[in-house]
Amino acid sequence: MTAQAPPLFLTPNAQLVLNKRYLKKDIQGQVIEKPEDMFRRVASVVASADALYGKEVQIQTTEEMFFQIMTRLEFLPNSPTLMNAGRSLGQLSACFVLPVEDSIDSIFEAIKQTAIIHKSGGGTGFSFSRIRPEKDMVKSTHGISSGPISFMTVFDVATETIKQGGTRRGANMGLLRVDHPDIEKFIEAKLQTDRLNNFNISVLIPDSFMEALENKRDYDLINPHTGFKTGSVFAQAIFDKIVDSAWRSGEPGVVFIDRINRDNPTPNLGLIEATNPCGEQPLLPYESCNLGSINLARMVKKGEIDFKRLKTLVHTGVHFLDNVIEVNKYPLPKIEKMSKGNRKIGLGVMGFADLLIQLGIPYNAPQAVEVAEKVMGFIETESRLASEQLAGERGNFPNFEGSVFDRPDKTISGMRNATTTTVAPTGTISIIAGTSSGIEPLFAVSYYRTVLDGTQMVEVNPFFKKMAKEKGFYSPQLMEQIAREGSIRNIPDIPEEIKTLFVTSHDISPECHIQIQAAFQKYTDNAVSKTINFPNEATPEDVQNAYLTAYHQGCKGVTIYRYGSRETQVLNLNKTSDSSKINPRSRPTRTLGITERISTGCGKLYVTINSDEKGICEVFAQMGKTGGCASSQIEATGRLISLALRSGISLTSILKQISGIRCPSPTWGNGHQILSCSDAISRVISNYTQVTVEEDERIMGSCPDCGSQVVHENGCLTCHSCGFSRCS
Repeated sequence: MTAQAPPLFLTPNAQLVLNKRYLKKDIQGQVIEKPEDMFRRVASVVASADALYGKEVQIQTTEEMFFQIMTRLEFLPNSPTLMNAGRSLGQLSACFVLPVEDSIDSIFEAIKQTAIIHKSGGGTGFSFSRIRPEKDMVKSTHGISSGPISFMTVFDVATETIKQGGTRRGANMGLLRVDHPDIEKFIEAKLQTDRLNNFNISVLIPDSFMEALENKRDYDLINPHTGFKTGSVFAQAIFDKIVDSAWRSGEPGVVFIDRINRDNPTPNLGLIEATNPCGEQPLLPYESCNLGSINLARMVKKGEIDFKRLKTLVHTGVHFLDNVIEVNKYPLPKIEKMSKGNRKIGLGVMGFADLLIQLGIPYNAPQAVEVAEKVMGFIETESRLASEQLAGERGNFPNFEGSVFDRPDKTISGMRNATTTTVAPTGTISIIAGTSSGIEPLFAVSYYRTVLDGTQMVEVNPFFKKMAKEKGFYSPQLMEQIAREGSIRNIPDIPEEIKTLFVTSHDISPECHIQIQAAFQKYTDNAVSKTINFPNEATPEDVQNAYLTAYHQGCKGVTIYRYGSRETQVLNLNKTSDSSKINPRSRPTRTLGITERISTGCGKLYVTINSDEKGICEVFAQMGKTGGCASSQIEATGRLISLALRSGISLTSILKQISGIRCPSPTWGNGHQILSCSDAISRVISNYTQVTVEEDERIMGSCPDCGSQVVHENGCLTCHSCGFSRCS
């Protein structure tokens, strides 16, 4: 007999995410599993590993312990474990790294392995640093190499074709060393928005480059095939390119690879060269890692952190994740061998922002850094103690000999896991837990959520709602106003102490973001997923200072996002042109075109597209039966599109600006949701020209799954309404 389940309180968002992505469905797609059933399914499978260590009689107790911490929403494992435990797929890991050597055989073997991993629900990371540079000689064929960026495109296309069991889409991390001869092409690879859309990219930066940068020196470029120097480049010039590209598009990120390898627990097995898609999990080739997060928002008791309960959760979480290694169905034999050899786990946190709010500490206050160090330091210490205790019961991880733990002083008796802590993004599992994501600040105090029929509902942070009611300033109208504005700092009806406490990601300086990341990194074995947010008006110099600050404060990598940068980048950047001097060409005397009718929530819209010998030059639209503001706005949209076309702005950039804009009356037509008149115009143009915009990058922050707002968080495009993520 199992104990009675604790009451499970789920938000509407949590239930939506579970129904869509996690719970079992029948062949008609109808949900046939309750959330409690899912947690029981996972707890039962993971607890069964105890039998391998002579603990058969304790399996039921272990199962109940695992079930309780999940149903209380105190701890949740990574998404593949929730989705796949106890089901035919059985693949429970989120993170994988595959090697890519300098040969066609290795490259296409990696592509095949990537497809297998993506089909099983995992994400993959690769270093392309071993591939010889573009135009290098290939002796076996007497031809020339096409270089790492061209092969990345092949990986990208393969990823696009894989549907991860209908629940998770493929995600990749591509990395290249800064001393690779093709580094400049790599840095700017994602300034073109029609390629590598299934990749995050980061530059691997060793300490030698940072020394050259700080000393204003050149550094050497090395051909990885020959090992010979191909030239020298001024370090500042390359760093400027990294900064400029990140300022424009949010990518590439930077990874301080020597710092990662100083913390490599098994250096005898080789150097770490790559990370998982969000950068927080450095791994050796063929390693995987199982992640889980403690909900810090549930660790407050009488206004203080409940360290007694936190200790229990850390030890239970380590036990849970170590068991996952045993019951996991690995996608490749090599991955199973490496994963069981090192037994890496990554226990992390979510709900940090909500923890601070309950303690009355603003995210951007010095005390927040102190709390971060105190909490993560405690988790690090206790997770290692838990792993040491498990080693006494089950044995050390097989590759223990020669590891950093295998020391003559014998200060520890052993370790079950080569690593125990990782601070990962928690996009969907934080929605299930009803808490803030990872260690990020609140993305909004109140925001609009789009439900299935297109209706928009206002979601309010529960702690803010509670305080607003207690202090007497709550009203539905105020919550609507906050949802429209995103931040509360300029709303006069809210007390100043509440404004100070409920800061959002864009209320916080980049320096503060970095301080929090560095505080968690100080006590994390692996790495920390965190986005450093910048306002739109931030300069490239601001981005450069952030990178340097992160390096000096001990971070292992940095991902930045300047608000609105991805929405405004153009397909082909002409760096020498002065946009303030662009003069549109005159409207031609004669044009040829088409008119297409499309249904919108406001009625039938007639969109006309005209072209001359130079291409499309004019777009205008008319509503069948309307006038006033609607008619004038449609006319204005057409005029501005036409002006942009005749000014040489790329069609992709124009479509990205007008796609995805929502109005109160969305509708469906030809298998697509038409969100507004401007969205309808973009559909007609796209159909006519065959120029498409990625569904998950439709502008104005629209989620491709539910139409709600998306945010850039943890280095990914994420929807807090339905759990959609570019990186999962």
